Amino acid sequence: MAAHEKVQQVLDWAVNEVGIPGIVADVMDGDRTWFATAGVADLQTALPRRPGEYLHTGSSGKAFTAAVLLALQAEGSLSIDDPVNTWLPGVLNVNGYDGDKITIRHLLSNTSGLFATGLAPEVAYRYATRSGFLRHRFDEFTTEELLRVAVSQPPVGAPGERFEYSNGGFHLAGAIIEKVTGSSYAEEVERRVIQPLGLTRTRVRPARDTGYPDPHPRAYSNQFFEDGVDPATVTPENWQSLMEDPGLPPLDVTEFNSSLAWSAGNVVSTTGDMIRFVNAMAGGTLLPPAQHRQMWTTVSTEGGHWMPYARYGLGLFEFDKQETGGRTLRGVGGSLWGSWFLAVGTPDDRHTIAVHTNTEWKTWDLMFKLIEAEFGISMGA
Repeated sequence: MAAHEKVQQVLDWAVNEVGIPGIVADVMDGDRTWFATAGVADLQTALPRRPGEYLHTGSSGKAFTAAVLLALQAEGSLSIDDPVNTWLPGVLNVNGYDGDKITIRHLLSNTSGLFATGLAPEVAYRYATRSGFLRHRFDEFTTEELLRVAVSQPPVGAPGERFEYSNGGFHLAGAIIEKVTGSSYAEEVERRVIQPLGLTRTRVRPARDTGYPDPHPRAYSNQFFEDGVDPATVTPENWQSLMEDPGLPPLDVTEFNSSLAWSAGNVVSTTGDMIRFVNAMAGGTLLPPAQHRQMWTTVSTEGGHWMPYARYGLGLFEFDKQETGGRTLRGVGGSLWGSWFLAVGTPDDRHTIAVHTNTEWKTWDLMFKLIEAEFGISMGA
């Protein structure tokens, strides 16, 4: 069976068995392209999903932040081994953190010791339940608020000691970009990543935006805790057991303010643009060789309550070669209310698949099935 037929079977499985409203897969293999869908873009109208839709790419935006900082290093404006206090004096010197020991590299590799920002009570109380989300869906976060939340809980480890996925580290990285350049984070992403790569349908979502350009799918979420759950009791270990009944109808979350993500993942793009971006990041066509090597100097994510079989670079991931049969498979991904995005590829032959669902992450099985279908790599077997 051809790879694309197998991918289509996985898409159909995702809709029929996993409960995803709509899913797309966009493939580039050298000069060949292929696009497929299953399910719908809108549960009310049954409008199908289609090419060129604008999508929220979630934490894929971390790679844009890392690329900007590495570009600034290449021109001599900073070093990613600079302590955070060099650029943001005192911001980290609270709650047990040490801004003289935490470096920009630590922020970008999620090894700073910062806690998982999404578990901060001031975030969880707003969005953890359906009722909370409906009350707070249009709240706008300022940079100052994001930096305060980033250090609002004690460290989970010493700098460089362990991997812990933390949006707060990337918020600090975004603030450093603004301090170094005197420009906004969005302007620097536009100047140093979007324009050089010709990503004409990509932008950092403005802080006050609450919708998407057309065409776009509706976004649906079941990513809520049961009403009555105290967010203060949620941990990386127990959160899944506290989720609401999966049989509840999804909530339409298409219109919401995602400024909470900012430089940790607030990029709106298309599958086509993101394939171009991932190819440039994985293959080294945007950054100079020295910075490209640093981006792909990876750390283990074991014990970090994150994606299986992956190692983390600077804002991107690479699958462990012991799981891929020695092949290099690199990518980005992200999930938030009403959206899950993944783009992975083999940089040597520019073979990349980008996938989007109009609901959040449901199961790693979807990713593994797609990788096996498209690349013939059976991970975790």
